[in-house]
Amino acid sequence: MFRRLLTPRPCRSAATGLLALTAFYGGAALASSSSSSDDVAVSISAPLWQFLSSTSELFLRDFTLPSLFSSPPGGFFTRYSSTSPLPDSNSYREPLGKNRNDAPCCPGCLGRNSIAEAAAAAGPAVVNISVVQGLYGPMFGKSIGSGTIIDPDGTILTCAHCVADFHSMRRVSKGKVGVTLQDGREFEGIVVNADFLSDIAVVKIQSKTPLPAAKLGSSSKLRPGDWVIALGCPLSLQNTITSGIVSCVDRKSSDLGLGGVRREYLQTDCAINEGNSGGPLVNLDGEVVGVNIMKVAAADGLSFAVPIDSVIKIVEQFRKNGRVVRPWLGLKMLDLNEMKIAQFKEKDASFPDVVKGVLVPVVTPGSPADRAGFRPGDVVVEFDGKPVGGIKEIVDTMEDQVGKPLKVLVKRANNKSVALTVVPEEADIDR
Repeated sequence: MFRRLLTPRPCRSAATGLLALTAFYGGAALASSSSSSDDVAVSISAPLWQFLSSTSELFLRDFTLPSLFSSPPGGFFTRYSSTSPLPDSNSYREPLGKNRNDAPCCPGCLGRNSIAEAAAAAGPAVVNISVVQGLYGPMFGKSIGSGTIIDPDGTILTCAHCVADFHSMRRVSKGKVGVTLQDGREFEGIVVNADFLSDIAVVKIQSKTPLPAAKLGSSSKLRPGDWVIALGCPLSLQNTITSGIVSCVDRKSSDLGLGGVRREYLQTDCAINEGNSGGPLVNLDGEVVGVNIMKVAAADGLSFAVPIDSVIKIVEQFRKNGRVVRPWLGLKMLDLNEMKIAQFKEKDASFPDVVKGVLVPVVTPGSPADRAGFRPGDVVVEFDGKPVGGIKEIVDTMEDQVGKPLKVLVKRANNKSVALTVVPEEADIDR
């Protein structure tokens, strides 16, 4: 095709060839020079420039114009002399990571290397967890999970079910826990503590040198649609990375059909498989924002992690109490918002005039709340002297305060305000 376009006049030949190529690729424009020199102004689109760059030798040989084409930044008209040297096709390519197009436009945005850099930051702290068990005599090791080193002294976060006794998922394994680092080093770990309701455990290993540790972030800053990365050892395949987005930041345990004390999870669409449990969920800054614990087996793109803010509180309770203490009131609660309040008032005009709060639809008979005088239909507006906007605020206010009287202000039908005093009991996780 190109040879048929050649003429004795090289500039006209080149222009003719360029116009022919433009018909295929689009995005080129020409402007002739008013001077007597053979100068041509060319604006070339990205697809066309990529083609021309890959075929520069052909143009040099057939058109004998050593400098007609170049890649002006932004695609503006640029003038090149027919006597200029041929630019290298790589001359406008900047080193990886230094090109302004490679970098994210703002914190939290996804750039060309964002996932790779976040994985590189947290990856060295990710470990493989295996438990040695003896069944009917012989001993064997089974790789069953992942973990994250959160302190250079060898403190590791993982899942409770990863370190559970194979014979009883409510007991921590008494055998040695095998820990393999990303660099291949192997250690024997001790299970310091485990909480099976939250499925969080802490393992400790000893090293003569400081170990790589991941930085902890804040799960409260996450929003639906934020990019996250799951790291771990699925199916014993170490150093595995998958990515996805946050689908929900406060998925309730009741939504998943999980009974017992109320918990909240981060829902993502990261690929999670057997062995990912206990591994970190990481944001684009390379910070741990959750601990991956489970997925929905019958569906794709439904994975769940314990928010790191909750994990930090659990670890603090391990240190303070040696276990997780959960206060129990005996209330079923429902967050209220403007639309829900309007709907309730449409059904019942006596519904209290509130702008926010927590509705109590059910009171468990014989519970601390029942003894305190709570009634179905109450709206909690203050708890321990603090305004209430949601259930999370009540849970955070109670923390591990079992046996301590707490003042509560509720509103009832026709805006009747009632002050109550409730004394939380420790929750029975089997209740």
